[in-house]
Amino acid sequence: MSKKHIVFIINPKSGVERQKEINDAINTCLDEELYSHEILHTEYAKHGTKLADEAARNGAYTVVAVGGDGSVNDIVRGLMGTNTLLGIIPKGSGNGMARTMKIPLETAEAMKVINKGNTARMDICYANNLPFISTAGVAFDALISKKFAKSETRGFWIYSWLVTKYMWLYKSWNWQITVDGKPYTERAFMINVANGQQFGYNFKIAPMADFTDGIMDLIIIRKFPKILGGLLALRGMQGTITGSPYVRHLKGKEIIVTSPGLRLMQTDGDAHECANSVKFRVDHGAQGVIVP
Repeated sequence: MSKKHIVFIINPKSGVERQKEINDAINTCLDEELYSHEILHTEYAKHGTKLADEAARNGAYTVVAVGGDGSVNDIVRGLMGTNTLLGIIPKGSGNGMARTMKIPLETAEAMKVINKGNTARMDICYANNLPFISTAGVAFDALISKKFAKSETRGFWIYSWLVTKYMWLYKSWNWQITVDGKPYTERAFMINVANGQQFGYNFKIAPMADFTDGIMDLIIIRKFPKILGGLLALRGMQGTITGSPYVRHLKGKEIIVTSPGLRLMQTDGDAHECANSVKFRVDHGAQGVIVP
């Protein structure tokens, strides 16, 4: 029986020690009776998309994204429309989608998931024409994504500091929102469209989201007294944020958000400039993924 070929794509910015750990895990944990493998390293931004596309064209059984939601997003872009499976070894800052999928954060344990080869069909969502796998949004979370990307240091504490700092400075806007043709008007601090359950760090913005159900979860955080920001954050960590009177939860297959001042959105933590209206849609079961 011929072996199935797995391509691991690693971002070298993860550091020498982390790369050694990943290489050791691949060499010691991967079932070599079932799989052959190769390891590729990205050399520039979005290089992962090109490498994944080439791997799929060359018949790879699985391409494994070694990184966070941004790395997974890059790999998925290269795999779309192919039969090659997505695998994830979570090595990012927040690892929101890996946590949603219950993929272990420990490298050797994540490798065991790849060995078992259980699969699911995950939805791919789009903000305008930009694909995302976990979350996308406008307003406050887009601002935080932009600030976090510019930060020289990563991790939970810098993320928390940015959220705390800008929460007090940020103003809520008036929004026109359409969900599957039904209009809504909201004064919102943040609007997030979720395929996965969380931003990362176990902050669950959409704890009920299911990445296989063909439906997006819309989380609207309305204008709230800033003194209660800590309670909203606590609800996020506890998975109860939609129970807040300042949070509205809707579901839909097509969502359009519009505001005259809208200029910025985020997809999987990457900030992008945009026009004053963003259309979100979902492609049900578009990508095969290895899950526990």
